[in-house]
Parts: sequence; structure tokens; C-alpha cells
Amino acid sequence: MVDERTKLDKLLGVRTAGNLAKHRDLVTVGDLLEFWPRRYLEHTSDLSDLHVGKYVVAVAEVKTAATRRPKSGRGEMLTVTITDGRNDVDLVFFKAWGHKDKLVPGVRAVFAGEVGIYGRRWQLAHPAYQLVEGDLGTSATDRGPIPVYLQVKGLQNWTVAECVRIVFDHLEDVPEPLPASLRRRHGLPGRLEALRGIHVPKAFPEVQRARQRLRYEEALVFQTLLAQRRARQAADRTTGRTPRAGGLLAAFDARLPFELTDGQKAVGATLAEELAKDVPMNRLLQGEVGSGKTVIALRAMLAAVDAGGQAALLAPTEVLAAQHHRSITTMLGDLAEGGLLGGSDIGTRVALLTGSQSTAARRDNLLQAASGDAGIVIGTHAIIQDKVQFQDLALVVVDEQHRFGVEQRDALREKGTQPPHVLVMTATPIPRTVTMTVFGDMETSTLAELPRGRSPIATHVVPAERRDWVQRTWERVAEEVRSGRQAYVVCPRIGDGDGGAGRARSAGSASADEEEIAESVFAPDDDGEGAAVAAPPREMASVHAVEATLRANPALAGLSIAVLHGRMPPEDKDAVMGAFTAGEVDVLVSTTVIEVGVDVPNATVMVVVDADRFGVSQLHQLRGRVGRGVHPGLCLLMTSSEAEASVERLEAVAGTNDGFELARLDLELRGTGDVLSGRQSGGGRSGRGMGRGSFRFLSLVRDEEIILQAREDAAELVAADPELTDHPELAKAVTERVDEEQAAFLDRG
Repeated sequence: MVDERTKLDKLLGVRTAGNLAKHRDLVTVGDLLEFWPRRYLEHTSDLSDLHVGKYVVAVAEVKTAATRRPKSGRGEMLTVTITDGRNDVDLVFFKAWGHKDKLVPGVRAVFAGEVGIYGRRWQLAHPAYQLVEGDLGTSATDRGPIPVYLQVKGLQNWTVAECVRIVFDHLEDVPEPLPASLRRRHGLPGRLEALRGIHVPKAFPEVQRARQRLRYEEALVFQTLLAQRRARQAADRTTGRTPRAGGLLAAFDARLPFELTDGQKAVGATLAEELAKDVPMNRLLQGEVGSGKTVIALRAMLAAVDAGGQAALLAPTEVLAAQHHRSITTMLGDLAEGGLLGGSDIGTRVALLTGSQSTAARRDNLLQAASGDAGIVIGTHAIIQDKVQFQDLALVVVDEQHRFGVEQRDALREKGTQPPHVLVMTATPIPRTVTMTVFGDMETSTLAELPRGRSPIATHVVPAERRDWVQRTWERVAEEVRSGRQAYVVCPRIGDGDGGAGRARSAGSASADEEEIAESVFAPDDDGEGAAVAAPPREMASVHAVEATLRANPALAGLSIAVLHGRMPPEDKDAVMGAFTAGEVDVLVSTTVIEVGVDVPNATVMVVVDADRFGVSQLHQLRGRVGRGVHPGLCLLMTSSEAEASVERLEAVAGTNDGFELARLDLELRGTGDVLSGRQSGGGRSGRGMGRGSFRFLSLVRDEEIILQAREDAAELVAADPELTDHPELAKAVTERVDEEQAAFLDRG
């Protein structure tokens, strides 16, 4: 009997199964059934979207065919021109025998090969092909749309398709994770029928119906996982934390030099209500750049301290941790000097723990955390280490959650004698579909209103080939500085021997200080997958090279210029950032270490060099570093790219300061793979065409209604049957969904 666990070599032979296993990690029947077609062909294919090196599979008609003698005078060559009715491509066979009698004008065939160029015309050299009639026995179009798979070395596309057909000929059924009641409710086919519709459809409506079923299945499995997590969290118990009257929180509120916005007041009330409960708070706080999240988080931390507990703030970089420590101690004043001469009688201490501290400073801060003298402990991943202990950890605040993995977040939570309350913050606005999916196990609060007094930010794109525009950019920086303000210049890499390409962002990396390379940019195809947008082969601007350029520019003569990047010694980073904050540095040339949290109100202008190398949301984050005071902000996006898609992205960023609108655009451009697995879509480790942890059919851009329906259905299922005892196949699918990478991603919430 054949089922999903059957090895392919039993059905397909050792040689064919060996190629599938070696090149695409397809070993079992189940593996092959999940090797989804990327697209489908009908009678003809579009031959307009070609580039050198592309592997193309297309149905086309032979337009002309001719033989000739090669220069060697031996044998016979065949040259063929095929057409889709609008575009022509040449084929060349260096040996005409076996081809010239088949490829005659008027014949249609499926052709497969790598695109090259010869004589300024597209060419396929000795491509594989199969006649639409004859070789296939019946018309290929009678068999329905032709599935096109990722290339498997050693096998043609039609061979892979035939392997799938052989599997279906022997397969009686497959496990069904969707409860029958839900299939009936939503009019969905069974899983076997859906798989047939994906791999061997008789018509395109079958493909669409199958995709709809598989989209819902993916959504339900994921939402069931989240519903189970919410149910387990609701069963946890902790100590409610209510601030005491006349305590730290009241004293802090009384000395606030500004009035909280209505949004801040509403979110603060929600946090206070949840902190007072014996069920651990598990909340995501998202907000626009500069919307005042830090003040909200600090008030929650003070409430925890007032109630006799401690709060820990986890930041992704030492620069940001130090910035938080400076800003919080400044806001608290003598309230942060509890037990010290001149400190408030009701005050506490604010400890800072980073990996680069001196032994003496680290020992002192560790003692403050363990004794409870420090009600607030701020740090990087250093506060997760075993030696760090808390007297009574009541609240964990995670800043920029996407920088952390499961081990880091859980290690901090486990330092509490009981489950602590958790507040996760992000300055990247998140579309609703992502909130329901990625953060579906958390409650969500949103701050969209900017505090009064925040200045507008004007953004413009500067084409680097316009030398006069570039020079005017640096003159504009000088004008701001000579008016008493300061400037950032951001580059995508460090330079000076860093290898040119920098290091790619690593999801959940503990050393986020080292992240120096801008995000890759991704655009979705019509199946919702991410396809890389090719960048021109040019070296990216580096901090050291740009610094040298600026020092040599007469417009900036006499200005104080400093550099900042993640590979500098920590004490040097602190010194540079401190000098910039104090106004002693006019122009800071930096990598993206200043992307989040850095708050210098006197900085009014930012230039992003090679801005096309950064993602949409990242550019929005970067420009949020300016315009934080009383003076208007200016962000200039400099680019050498002539790619239409890159320029359109930059114009979109320049066209709006609405982070939620840009977040939706970013999601559309980068696809769901990058969102769900912490990296871009594309070939994963398994080589099956999707990054592990990604959705194959579900789109967070398109399928909001499906996600919402699946969320409601999952909540209903889990409420009635928390462990899915009555739905074993769904339970199995949920378990399989949580591989190591996916679990790590989920727990970043």
C-alpha cells in the first residue's frame, strides 16, 4: 500500500528517485506531493520576460527551422525560431539528427533550457523539448494546464510531472487535517482532491479551488497553534502588580514636563489593568516612530517597582541599551538614585548590564539586580546569562522584538520566581494580517498619534548621477549644522576591510550590534512568493569611504565628523554616541546601529547613502531619528540605482510619513517568507522552493479574510477541545508546523 511515507524509489526507480532526493531533498511520496508547481502553462507561454541565465519552461510554436553545415564542415546544425505570437526566441542544436524531422514550422512543443544571447537575440542552446502532440500521446492541453516545477538537475520538467502522476496512480488517500464540519462550512474540497488540483488539474478553476483549500488549511493550522498558546498562557498564574499610592509612578507622573497623548493614556490604562491581574500580561505595543512608547513602558516598569517587583528592559544593541539607560535615568532624576546621597526617599536604582562593561561595573550592577536595589535593569542579551539574578522579576519589556530568538526571551522570563508580565515593543508598524498571524498569541495595542511638538519630516530622493544634486545635499547638511543643528549620514556597510558585502541580517541574532547590511528587497510574484529583485553589481557605500569623502568636501570644512558602527569597541561607541548627544559632534557617519531608539532632538537632517539597499520599513525607521525636537526634519535618500522598482520604493517612502501604509508596502515587496521566517522567501534548506517556516499558498497581503475566518474557527476548536483529541490529524499538522525555526520565531513575541 502506498501512502505519504512510502519511499519514492519503490515507485520511480533508483535513478529518478536519487535525483529528486539529491537535488531537492524529495525522498517520500509526501515530499513529492509538497513540491508545489510554481506556475502553469497553457497553449503558449509568454516569452517576453527573459534574462541571461534564466531557466525557462515554455509552450511555443516553431516559426522557422533550417539546417546548415558548421565551419568545421562535419555534421549538420539545426537553427529554430520559436514564438509565442509576439516574441521570438532562437534555438540551436549543434547536431541536427533526431531533431530536424520533429521541429518543423507549425509544431508546438514544451521547451526547457537556459537563456543565453547570441547576435543580440535570445537563444536556447540545445534545449530539451517535448512535442505537445506525439511524445505526450495526447494533446498536452487536453490534459489540462502544464505544471512548471523548480528545476531538478538531471530531470526535465515533464519528467517531474510524470513522477507526480505515477504517485497519484498508486495513492488511495492522504491524511486529512481539516475537520469535516469546517470543510462543509466553507465548501472546501478534501486534501487529496486539492493535491490533484494543484499537480494534475484538468482546468484552471481546479487550481484556484485547490489553492483556496490549501490557503485555508495553512491558516487554520497556524491559528490553531496560536489559539493553543493563548489558552495555555491564560492558564498561567502570577502576582498582580498594582502601584502604591504616592509611590514612584505618581511622583514620575507629577514631574512629566509634557502631557500624555490620548493614545498614551488609553494604552497606559490598559497596561495598568492587565498588570493588576493574576494572569500574566502578554501584550504587543506597536507604534509610529517617535509615538512615545518608551514613556508608556517606563510607566509600566514603575508600576511593577511600586508593587515590590522589578522590571527588565531587553534591548537589541549596546548603543540602544545605553541610550535607554541615559534617557530613563534622565527622566527619573533623583527617583533613579534610591539609597544614594541626594536621592529620593521613594526612589529606586536603574542598572545597566552589557557584555562590554568593566568587571567592577558589572559586579556592582549584578549585585543591584540580585538584591532588588535596582528596580529597573536595562541591558542587551548580557542580562540573560546565568549569573544574572533578580530578587523578584515582575515585568519583562522587550524592545524591537524581531531582534531576539526563543532562547533569549525564555531565558529572561525564567528568571522570575513566577511567570512575569511581558510587554513587547516595536517601532515598525505592523499590518493587521501580520498581527493576527505572527503575533496572534498576543494582545495588541497601537500608538498612531505623535506627541505634540514633534516636527514634520520632509523626504526627498537624490539621484547620485546628478553631481550637482549630491553637492547640494552636502551643502544642505552644512547649512543645518551652521544653524546649530546636527546630521546623520547612514551607509549600508562599514568598509575598510569588511569584505565589501557586509554581513546579512540574522534573525534572532544575539549580537545585533553587528548588523551592518541593509535589508534585501523582495517583490512577490502572482503566487505570493518572494522573488529577488536583482541589484546592480556595484560596491555599496561604506562608513569609512563616505567619512573620507565628507572630510575632503569644502562645504563641510571645519565641521566635527565622527563614525559609529557595530564593530567598534563598546567604550568607543559609547563615547561617540555620548559626544553626538551632547552636541560635540556635528555629523555622525553611521551604519544602521542608530536605526531604533536613538534620540537626539537636535539632529534635524539625515542622508541615507545607497538608500536603495535598505528596506522600506528600515528607511522609515532611520528617518525617525530626525525631527524629534522643535525644528523640522529633513531626510535625503541618495541612490545610484536606475532600477525602476528601486526608485519606486524610494519615491513611496518620500511620499508619506504614514508608517502603517509603508508597512503594507514593505509586506507586498518582501513577501511573506521574510516576515514569517526572519529571512527572505526563496529556496530553503530543503530546496523545495520555500523557506522553512514560510507559507506556501497563504498571502498576508491578499488573504486577510481567510486568516480572520481561520482565527475564529481555531478559537472555537480549541475552546471545545484544547488538546485536539478529536482531531488527531490537525493536532499532528500543528506539531509538525512547529519546527525549530518556526518555534524560535513565534516565541520572539
